[in-house]
Amino acid sequence: MSLSLIRVDNRLVHGQILEAWVPFIGASHIVVVSDEVVGDLFREAVIRMAVPQQIETHIYGIGEFSRESAYRRYLEERSIILFNNIDDLLRAHRRGFKFGSLNIGNVHADHGAYHPTPSISLSEDNVRGLLSLADSGVRIELRCVPKDRPVDFLRVVKKFGKSRDIGS
Repeated sequence: MSLSLIRVDNRLVHGQILEAWVPFIGASHIVVVSDEVVGDLFREAVIRMAVPQQIETHIYGIGEFSRESAYRRYLEERSIILFNNIDDLLRAHRRGFKFGSLNIGNVHADHGAYHPTPSISLSEDNVRGLLSLADSGVRIELRCVPKDRPVDFLRVVKKFGKSRDIGS
């Protein structure tokens, strides 16, 4: 079982991560995986300033994180690995990033067709991709903060899938 939290949250590092998730899992690392952030000195600096000094902060592009298996170290330690959208997570998975569970906390698709929770808006492509991920054995939960009751993605997507022929 992984000691890490793999999370999709379009806000990346913010109060819920720092005040709720870090203490909940006892995180010693926060890892941001984003081609948009890596190399953007301003965004990297803002993220590093937000994270307390006792927590190591790492920022990777998707290819580097997945291809070079940099992620394995973080799965074995208490880490929070953050992606800012479903597409980036799926790209990392296709490139070799393997994990057993996923937390989706805050996602807003441009053309969100499905709203399983108030903080999550998924496109039909997002749903298809997540169903494929679930078919590969990944357990997917929807939950903003640890005190919330986790919602099983497969359970809530069934209604949507039946009405829209998603995953058929």
